[in-house]
Amino acid sequence: MEPAGPAQRGAVRELRLHLVTWNVGTASPPPDVTSLLQLNSPGPAMDMYVIGLQEVNSRITNFLSDLAFDDPWSIFFMTVLSPLGYIKLSSVRMQGLLLLIFVKHVHLPFIRDVHTHYTRTGLYGYWGNKGGVTIRMSLYGHTVCFMNCHLPAHMENTEQRLDDFEKILEMQFEGENIPSTLDHDVLFWFGDLNFRIADYGIHFVRESINNKRYNLLWEKDQLNMAKKKEAFLQEFIEGPLQFKPTYKFDLYSDVYDTSEKKRKPAWTDRILWRVKNLCQHASKEGEFSEEEQTISVTLSNYISHMSYGISDHKPVTGTFGLELKPLLSDPLVTLNPEGEWSAEHDVLISYSAVPEFLSSAWDWIGLFKVAFRHVNDYVTYAWVEDDEISSNKDGKQVYMSAAEIPDTGGEFLLCYYSNNLQSIVGISQPFQIQPNRTLLEKDLTQEENSWMEKPDNLESHDEF
Repeated sequence: MEPAGPAQRGAVRELRLHLVTWNVGTASPPPDVTSLLQLNSPGPAMDMYVIGLQEVNSRITNFLSDLAFDDPWSIFFMTVLSPLGYIKLSSVRMQGLLLLIFVKHVHLPFIRDVHTHYTRTGLYGYWGNKGGVTIRMSLYGHTVCFMNCHLPAHMENTEQRLDDFEKILEMQFEGENIPSTLDHDVLFWFGDLNFRIADYGIHFVRESINNKRYNLLWEKDQLNMAKKKEAFLQEFIEGPLQFKPTYKFDLYSDVYDTSEKKRKPAWTDRILWRVKNLCQHASKEGEFSEEEQTISVTLSNYISHMSYGISDHKPVTGTFGLELKPLLSDPLVTLNPEGEWSAEHDVLISYSAVPEFLSSAWDWIGLFKVAFRHVNDYVTYAWVEDDEISSNKDGKQVYMSAAEIPDTGGEFLLCYYSNNLQSIVGISQPFQIQPNRTLLEKDLTQEENSWMEKPDNLESHDEF
């Protein structure tokens, strides 16, 4: 996919999506996630990262502090991905469940109606140790939903797992005209789903794994068995389980559980998806017409990552191609800096909006560093109404004070934030701001003077 500007109506484009599910067992982030995020993989960069974690440290003190500030895992992934041009679009946390979505800047104006939700199922729904966290959005006009679940553990709880998932599917987003989860064009379901391998003993299971004969275990996988019986599961698709069961390992090893419990290995960590138009037209004969097939999902790879040992689960990733016909062709707002910007003087921003765009007095334009982390990570901002200085049929101009602009200059972006839509609806190309030379020269002089004084300070210390 070309990382270009506006989408073209009718022209099919492919977005690359990388989805992670990982039960991190209350551990801190590992030193490196290059392989987990496939950062060195050949081909175009990912357009979107969806990261679903379970058992994030959720002690009361941690949880309350994380409500006020980003948790360590969110900060960790922002630190890795923001220098590569990804912004945290949205996140939702419920106790140990965390769902994060990062996207390339270029897609921001075409992602709208982002909503989050969480559903508690553990301990009678009162305390969120099990359940699901969900983020939905309109992506180039198509509805997409991501659902990260942690379902009940233990071999005998298959029915409880299925009941809980049905309950999570029934949840409703707050807001007008938002479809239910199953009415989204595409629904991704993933997490520590906790389904086990039934009937077979531990020795047969381990022997099959050692001989890489995973197919011998597939028919006794509880999720595969349930998909044959339960109508609501039959519409979900999963890639082949061509990797070792991802639970349960001794920490920092690829050795299955050697504790007294000796848990039987299982594919607890899974990624599935459901395409609505496939379900609706499945009974029809022949191929879909081009009009019906406006979005499709292709799985590129579905793997586990054995090198990560911080928890007793191995992470699982799915890399997908989302092929879609954009239903949105232009951003709602187009904006750019007027002339050359410098930290030495006040500056102007020009913008124009499509006729149907409903602006608000609470809309603002933010100045962001190119590697900004999230929508509130602005350097400064201007209110579109209060700071407006001119308006005509072609567009409007807003002013920004020199006092608000970083003296050091650098590379920046402008983003228009819509209060009504609660999202960024326009983004400029990156541009340079020239530094404030007067202040820089003054700083250099002060620095030289402090260096001149240092030898005296060192001598006085030596006397003691």
